Amino acid sequence: MNRNYFLWVFTLLVGFVAVFVLWQYFAPLELPEANISPVGAETARARVTEIIEEGEISLGDVVQRYQIARVELLEGKYEGIPMEMDYGKRQILSNTIYLQPGDTILVTIGARPDGILTVYFVDFVRSHLLVWLTGLFVAVILLISRWKGLRSLLSMAFSLIVIIRYIIPHILAGEDPLQVSIIGSVILLGVTLYLTYGWNLKTHAAVVSMIFVLLITGTLAGLAVFFTRLSGTGSENTIFLIQTLNTQINLRGLLLGGMIIGALGVLDDLVTTQASAVFELHYANASFGFRPLFQSAMRIGQDHVAATVNTLVLAYAGASLPLMLLFSLARGNYGDLVNFEFVAEEIVRTLVGSLGLVIAVPLTTAIAILFALRAGSQAERDHQDNAKMDNEVAEREAVVSHMGHRH
Repeated sequence: MNRNYFLWVFTLLVGFVAVFVLWQYFAPLELPEANISPVGAETARARVTEIIEEGEISLGDVVQRYQIARVELLEGKYEGIPMEMDYGKRQILSNTIYLQPGDTILVTIGARPDGILTVYFVDFVRSHLLVWLTGLFVAVILLISRWKGLRSLLSMAFSLIVIIRYIIPHILAGEDPLQVSIIGSVILLGVTLYLTYGWNLKTHAAVVSMIFVLLITGTLAGLAVFFTRLSGTGSENTIFLIQTLNTQINLRGLLLGGMIIGALGVLDDLVTTQASAVFELHYANASFGFRPLFQSAMRIGQDHVAATVNTLVLAYAGASLPLMLLFSLARGNYGDLVNFEFVAEEIVRTLVGSLGLVIAVPLTTAIAILFALRAGSQAERDHQDNAKMDNEVAEREAVVSHMGHRH
């Protein structure tokens, strides 16, 4: 018990020192001026109070249903004023979702040349539903994983803070996106893994493995981008970004940084799982040497890699499915399609990420085995302490539950 107490105190001290050292990276930066108004600055919330008219209208070759609704503005200087709004009468709708009384929507307010105010539909308000979904997600994580789930949620929150408060502002300020992404990834790696899995040999092995894998993956990504002559302009969002910013951004570095951050999430899962498999195998049979332990752990890793690589391919294919449908409809040649940068970027991203996964398995296995074999007694104590802590938590929860039933 005393050892666990001192371990938690040591972890907290390390955390405070890390926050003090890393605070300089999170200092607020003055963002550059952009030739764009803030997103949502011209919108207001409104409530649909009544559907006045419904019918069908022809827009070119498309026949669709339209609605005319009475809406009441809920904010801004026109708050409380009822106004009429058409939906589906001027533009082709991309969905079959229609307005109903009581819906809360986003509208933009404009003035016609004769001075009459008009409102235009922007989108539905979904924030309250997203809050409920997030609450359900948190509840399920805590129910299934308990304290480890809480630590994983804190790690996820920290990851978002690093991305929003460090990576994005520093890239917008004109710093090298690749360098910023690497530093941000190291910060994420050093904090989230220890926060989620604790200060133990297994986590040490995962952190060391992840650093090596990230360096190798970053090198492969750089070589692939160089030899395929990718410029980083394959995305419409990237083009829009450089048009609205008054500062120069290294688009190739931005592409590489995105690849590293994207690979980090998948590598996190694979590396920690593989390190955990090595330590569990070592606990199960301490007589295993390096070779039999490596062979056993690699069989687990091979299955994990096969499933994860297929997941990556399906994820990218799903994201680009509308593009593939459009290209097939135009009777395009897929051999020519891969030459376009917006497609080549996704191919390079998928292949480099998959190569990183494949390399991560033997590298993590070897590093984790070295940690497990060279500090076997310490690893055994850590394993016993973790099991003891889990048992203590379970016993306390059982006592609380029993007392609740008595009351």
